[in-house]
Amino acid sequence: MKRQDFRYLERLRVRWAEVDLQKIVFNGHYLMYADTAVAGYWRALAMPYHETMEQLQGDLYVRKATLEYAGSARYDEQLEVGIRCARIGKTSLVFETAVCRGDAVLVHGELVYVFADPHSMSSRPVPDVLRTLFTAFEAGEAMLEVSIEPWATVAAEVRRLREQVLVQEQNWPAALIEDPDDERALHVVARNRLGLLVGAGRALPGDDGVVQVGRMAVLAGVRGAGVGRLLLQALQSAASDRSCTTVMLHASASAVGFFAREGFSAVGAAFEHAGVQHQEMRRSL
Repeated sequence: MKRQDFRYLERLRVRWAEVDLQKIVFNGHYLMYADTAVAGYWRALAMPYHETMEQLQGDLYVRKATLEYAGSARYDEQLEVGIRCARIGKTSLVFETAVCRGDAVLVHGELVYVFADPHSMSSRPVPDVLRTLFTAFEAGEAMLEVSIEPWATVAAEVRRLREQVLVQEQNWPAALIEDPDDERALHVVARNRLGLLVGAGRALPGDDGVVQVGRMAVLAGVRGAGVGRLLLQALQSAASDRSCTTVMLHASASAVGFFAREGFSAVGAAFEHAGVQHQEMRRSL
């Protein structure tokens, strides 16, 4: 088993609490590393775990976990934990895992999950949609579909997403979930392979060649999977197609770093909106 065998790798750093009296990572913590990577794998699939299992009317339960130890990790080392779906049976799924330090595989093993009814705990056939999903991901296919859709078509879904992200997480007033600009804005949405809307944003083209991007929201369970970047790219592409020359947005304080990495620069001083610190940022198209 090699590092290159894995499409998904979870990066982590060894913490002090994970090292034993031998000054190496205690053997049991490698299962925790693997489990952390499994959670990241679901994010890479753009599948928020709980919502996905609810839609599939089942859940995954660990049936067996095996590890083989070839080396040891030490405090503060940076590791990569690979996860891949290796086999799918009638009711079970086998994931292979490897803990890597550079190209060296320190620990490797298998995790066997059974798909089952969460109430009766009886096994059920793995849904075909889940089989297709894992097969497509391991083949390198895209997990998201990004599209521009009219407000009338996506309004209900976008309202629910904004409620979760803007109101419940960022404490925006509920009255700001939508406004009159939604009717004339360009709306970009991202859906996963089960059709769940996991991200959305809008663009308001102006007469001066400046387009304002806003109301960007990504479901918490898939953050870190590149959803926000795909939405932003689609919004900028749509703006460019409409002869806009500059993209402007008001980034919340926690999102300034993300937009800076995407080529945006701060303009003026920070200000407060809806009780949250924001920064105007701009980028030329």
